[in-house]
Amino acid sequence: MKLSVLDQSPIPSGSDAHQALLHTKELARHTEKLGYSRFWVAEHHSTSGLAGTSPEILISHLASCTSRIRVGSGGVLLPQYSPYKVAENFKMLEALFPGRIDLGVGRSPGGGQTIRLALTDGVKKNLIEFPRLLADLQGFIDSSLPSDHPYSSIKASPMTTFLPETWVLGLSTRGAKHAARNSAGFTYGHFINPTQGEDSAKAYRENFVPSERLPSPAVNFCIFVVCAPTQDEADKLALSQDRWLLNVEKGTSTKLPSPDELFQQRLSEDDKKRIRENRARTIVGTPQSVKAKLEKLAGQYQADEALIITNIYDHEARLRSYTLLAEAFGLSE
Repeated sequence: MKLSVLDQSPIPSGSDAHQALLHTKELARHTEKLGYSRFWVAEHHSTSGLAGTSPEILISHLASCTSRIRVGSGGVLLPQYSPYKVAENFKMLEALFPGRIDLGVGRSPGGGQTIRLALTDGVKKNLIEFPRLLADLQGFIDSSLPSDHPYSSIKASPMTTFLPETWVLGLSTRGAKHAARNSAGFTYGHFINPTQGEDSAKAYRENFVPSERLPSPAVNFCIFVVCAPTQDEADKLALSQDRWLLNVEKGTSTKLPSPDELFQQRLSEDDKKRIRENRARTIVGTPQSVKAKLEKLAGQYQADEALIITNIYDHEARLRSYTLLAEAFGLSE
């Protein structure tokens, strides 16, 4: 089983975006040495707690700082952009770093209506256009737009020996079918919605259309993980992630809370209930217990790869969590 990373460049309380991005770079180098397969970065806007707003720029930087690990997006907010420009951005990255670039895209609007309009410069784009946008994106990537397409006469440059791998991030059977019909890999967002993974993976395989670029289905899944030598320590480290998820949902803060803030903040019974519910989006425990749960999920999804997100306040403990997991899976052996 392969392990990979999805990093949201979280900003701990008392820190800033610069330090968060330095941590992202350190994590990319660290996980490459450990034997992780991919390192994907996210796209978020108008938030004080997540530093990653431009995956394309960050991917270029991280690929320059590493030598082997695949680097990509998880994912570009395709409904807000031109498929042609997205294709050229990632073909440029592929030309710079041959055989190492992943293009993950999602249907997410990226925020409220005001953010969406700011991203499109006032053009009101409808999310129902996603299937067409994805088909156009693949056509530009592969130079395979049909002859009657209005843009069939133009090519997405630069022309490269390799093509970026295309993945669709989804939370339901709808997203899975979009990926399948466009011969893209499918990433299930268990860290957002832990309830529809099996059905989505099944729908993807049943509807998959093979292509020269991707002849057989490719499925992975993304999940929050906190790993430590003991269950007690893992639970304590996960408190900052638990509270962060709660705060994000309540709209109070998007920064990772410090231990002092955890101590000071009082929780209602509804808050405690929601934290327990959110644990379905996470795996928290010792290396062997985390490994067993990841392998169980992989079996349910028929996936051979998991993308790991660890959003905790202590950066050194975060690095150690990825280390312990890599050791449990024998990645560097």
